[in-house]
Amino acid sequence: MDQTTNKLILLYVFDQMEIPITVDTLNEMCCSQNNWLTYLSLTQALPELVDARFLTTYTSAGAEYYKITQEGRDCINFFFMKIPSSMRVKIGEFIKKNRQAFKRKQEYFRDYYKNKDGTYTVNLKIIDPTCSKLEMKINVANRAEAKMVFSRWDSLASEVYSAIYRILIDGE
Repeated sequence: MDQTTNKLILLYVFDQMEIPITVDTLNEMCCSQNNWLTYLSLTQALPELVDARFLTTYTSAGAEYYKITQEGRDCINFFFMKIPSSMRVKIGEFIKKNRQAFKRKQEYFRDYYKNKDGTYTVNLKIIDPTCSKLEMKINVANRAEAKMVFSRWDSLASEVYSAIYRILIDGE
């Protein structure tokens, strides 16, 4: 595909996702899981779309996010027919099915590391694109526990946040 079509595909992805997106998420969505774009076309198109004011960027919690602008929405609304209809259908179905998973992947951060005393610290965060909503570090006895907390975070983060909020704010 030509570079113009690649840019339209990117704008269409942003329009359908309706949330700010990191380069890592775009790469996974557009290049790794689907062959909508090559990594090279993705990295060439992003700064050009920013320069054209179809996308804006900002940094939050150490990650750079891209967000579609109104000009970008107007452009995709006007030129979306230039994207092959089969491609639009694939993108639409994929995003409808996977939007929440990609959103969570960007919002829920987790990491762990070994401490000098042999214990492990698990670093857990819930990141809103504009700020950190929750950040906590948990010290655990061993690597197995660290891996368990690490693996459970994505599925339990919202429950943990709700419980902490309820206890601290609502006094329950």
